[in-house]
Amino acid sequence: MYAANRARILGYALRRTTDTHDAADVLAETFLTAWRRLDDVPPGEQARLWLYGVARRVLANHHRGERRRSALAADLGSKLHTDFVDVSSPEREFSHVAAAFRSLPETDRELLSLVGWEGLDHGEIATVLGCSRNAVRIRLHRARRRFARALERTDAAPLPATVPNGERA
Repeated sequence: MYAANRARILGYALRRTTDTHDAADVLAETFLTAWRRLDDVPPGEQARLWLYGVARRVLANHHRGERRRSALAADLGSKLHTDFVDVSSPEREFSHVAAAFRSLPETDRELLSLVGWEGLDHGEIATVLGCSRNAVRIRLHRARRRFARALERTDAAPLPATVPNGERA
């Protein structure tokens, strides 16, 4: 049954989805349902039509899920925007900081983010990165220096080099 109908059901799914991975998921879910309900699959040519019906319902579930995820993402995005954006201070005020931060290598951005945004101390960062506290101190010191230089290039004053719990770089 799979060999005889796989290409047709895949084509059906491909024409109704925007992503080949989604079509492959629909195909897999369709034949999983057929396997679970093998006694319900009609014989002969009717099996193909039954598979189309299953694929149609799988696609409907997929599209409902997509709409639900999109609505949730939009709702979350609007809540995050209103909860975390300070409307009293325009974004332009900090655009030089953002530009300097984006100019850093990914490893520096991650390290500085773990300190600044996540509020982790050196020991916690060492656990996250899988290295020693001393390695974190050295890497953080270098990342802060590179960030300060990047800020100077954008004509901004460097930020203080403190981390949570009063530790200094």
